[in-house]
Amino acid sequence: MATPKEKITKVLIVEDEVAIVTLLRYNLEKEGFHVISTGDGEEAIKLVKDHRPDIIVLDWMLPGMTGVEICKHIRWNNDIKNTPIIMLSARGEEGDRIRGLDSGADDYMVKPFSPSELISRINAVFRRMRPSLSEKILEFSGITMDLTSHKVTRDGADVHLSPTEFSLLRHLMEHPGRVFGREQLLDNVWGHDIYVEVRTVDVHVRRLRKALNYDNKQPDLIRTVRSAGYALEENPEGKNYINDDVAAAE
Repeated sequence: MATPKEKITKVLIVEDEVAIVTLLRYNLEKEGFHVISTGDGEEAIKLVKDHRPDIIVLDWMLPGMTGVEICKHIRWNNDIKNTPIIMLSARGEEGDRIRGLDSGADDYMVKPFSPSELISRINAVFRRMRPSLSEKILEFSGITMDLTSHKVTRDGADVHLSPTEFSLLRHLMEHPGRVFGREQLLDNVWGHDIYVEVRTVDVHVRRLRKALNYDNKQPDLIRTVRSAGYALEENPEGKNYINDDVAAAE
């Protein structure tokens, strides 16, 4: 597993649907976050004041106090107004998104969504607003990635990567063993609003493999999963995937 060397990040989930809370708690805790939760608006504000979470995942539709009202209340309170907030809602119209963001939310996600996307959004908010929370070192099977200095080594030797290859490796190291299709990698590495041909992913994966296997003696760690995508995995058998030209499907 990739091991972040950093303080534990505290996430407050404000959501009254138990199934959603359970799903998010499981996935967030698996990624190393500390999770507290409530389905009550007034209690949410008290928890923010008492526990000072690093980020709030806030549902719009709550009994009593709405997410918009909670968001505005937090932004009006000088002691907690800088807490990052990601708002969740089944409302997907442009006007609803604007209203949510205008209330003070830093990001807005429409239900249904995947937990992995939420985690990516949380990390993106931290990078934009609270960079100290994303200063860390990732490690996986001899690869060490320093996110502060943008330096990568494998078994102690420097690995030279382009900015895109660095971002691609970071995403894979943050989710070891998870298979990502090319479309998912485009969204998470290149961004939702940037148009790039999906085959570009294959090119950068090949370049990243070659950079990591600098002396042609290292086992490949990026596996092509047929009809699925790419995954960063341990490779005890030392298989070579560099010449694997099987395209990763979306």
